[in-house]
Amino acid sequence: MSRTIPTQHGLPMDRDAGPFDPPRQITRLREARPVSPMIFPDGHEGWLVTGYDAVRRLMADTRLSSRQDIGILHVPYETPGMPAATEPSPQIPGLFIAMDPPDHTRLRRKLTGAFTVKRMKQLEDHITDIAERQLDEMARLTPPVDLVKEFALPVPSLVICELLGVPYADRENFQVNSAKFLVKDQPLDEKMAAYIALTTYLSDLVTSKRAAPGEDILSDLARHDDLTIEELTGAAFLLLLAGHETTANMLALGTFALLEHPEQLAELRADPDLLPDAVEELLRYLAVADIFYRYATEDIELGGETIRKGSTVVVSLLAANRDPQRFDDPDTLDIRRKARGHLSFGHGVHQCLGQQLARIEMRAGFAGLLRRFPTLELAIPADDVKLRTDMNIYGVHELPVTWMETAR
Repeated sequence: MSRTIPTQHGLPMDRDAGPFDPPRQITRLREARPVSPMIFPDGHEGWLVTGYDAVRRLMADTRLSSRQDIGILHVPYETPGMPAATEPSPQIPGLFIAMDPPDHTRLRRKLTGAFTVKRMKQLEDHITDIAERQLDEMARLTPPVDLVKEFALPVPSLVICELLGVPYADRENFQVNSAKFLVKDQPLDEKMAAYIALTTYLSDLVTSKRAAPGEDILSDLARHDDLTIEELTGAAFLLLLAGHETTANMLALGTFALLEHPEQLAELRADPDLLPDAVEELLRYLAVADIFYRYATEDIELGGETIRKGSTVVVSLLAANRDPQRFDDPDTLDIRRKARGHLSFGHGVHQCLGQQLARIEMRAGFAGLLRRFPTLELAIPADDVKLRTDMNIYGVHELPVTWMETAR
């Protein structure tokens, strides 16, 4: 039986429990009512789902749609710079994260071969080399340095550029515009300008690859005559954005978390064989891609509640990952935990296509960083680290770090 609690108004956003924890109100809602009614800022009566079992069931339920063109998806937080939606959004060709089967299946199937476990394992040594070269560059600098700028962002950017066939020399274009696009309350004209700049660039790129394909993922896609340039552009936009933003923020926020848990950091340094489990635990503990929306295409029973057709349903993967019904002592970072089963890569048909790539990048990144910078520490007080609470992918804007001896 759920405790009687007031209906939630808007998605709690303030990281008042600390930089690594869900907002306290989200935790309270999960404990009291894992499937909670929520009044959205525009007055819509929707739902917030925070319990592990409910989130997992919801993300596997095809009656909860990822499409934005069949009904209005209401935004659960104030966006003064953005007008409230009054009608469904048009479908963006190729953006398969916002599609349902069979359209989603048709596009995703063309990419699965590029991201298989076997294919990613073949790239592991090369990804390690990329991380080591970036650490070479960082070691030449005089501390303090910003770990985001010098390491966390370059490593996944270099990797995804090479895989997709995007010139790394163009990184300023896509990194700056990706960041602008991900600001929650970016004024609409600025968000659209960033989106248009990115998609114009990518449209030109995939057009050139269709004319003269190379040995990369976008060229392989461009060889499919049944994909339009618009579909290729949408897929490239999603792969490039997701391929560098999520891992970059996990590397930076994960380093911050380890530095703030020195006993865990010491254990990991003493026993590098713990790294695979540590990566899974950091993924569970941090879940930088936390909030997802679904649209109810019919009435659905979930967790003892009835979600009505037309409702916007918001899920918190971070809250689900911290559910004590699923993980013992869930608010403790424990690098020895067997954290497989976390939902940080999603669940169901939209489970992250690049999850094996992200794991390899994180293992290579953390292994090299901890080995070569044994005295790494924050260069500013932890409370002064600027958090990405304003962004759709969480993390830190900067992570100033220093070290006391020559890096190896």
